[in-house]
Amino acid sequence: MSTAREIPSHPPDVGDIAPDFDLPALVGGVKRRFHLLESRGKRNLLLAFYPSNWEAASTDQMVKYQVEREKLLACNAEVVGICVDSIMNTTVWEREIGPFDFPLCSDFWPHGEVSKRYGVLRDHGPRAGASERAIFLVNRAGDIQFRKIYDSDQPADLDEPLAVLR
Repeated sequence: MSTAREIPSHPPDVGDIAPDFDLPALVGGVKRRFHLLESRGKRNLLLAFYPSNWEAASTDQMVKYQVEREKLLACNAEVVGICVDSIMNTTVWEREIGPFDFPLCSDFWPHGEVSKRYGVLRDHGPRAGASERAIFLVNRAGDIQFRKIYDSDQPADLDEPLAVLR
């Protein structure tokens, strides 16, 4: 008898263990895999969910994260971008606006599975199937230290997570 894995309909809370995932990713234009569990004990991670690659707000967000990456590295933290677009779409987008020195993960297949686990996949409305714009700060132990869900056009800045890291 097989048991279906429970997928939460709400984001994990601060203090919860971050749901593990393994996704295809780009780092500096090179395709790799990113497995959250492999980062445990190494650095803090800012998981940055964003709705779509080709949106102005998403472009601004990722470019800003690259520009301000040194601030995160100084706090032993790294950004991990996560979008439901395909890795091929992400590759073309990153060539257009990057390169980025942090992973850009594709939550394309099974569609939005990681976004569902984090409770940020839109299941209704005109943008159903895309994730919310959200950030989760995961400490080296794998616990969520901070989370925030934004309006889709609202920028997800680094001020609040940097304050938590400091």
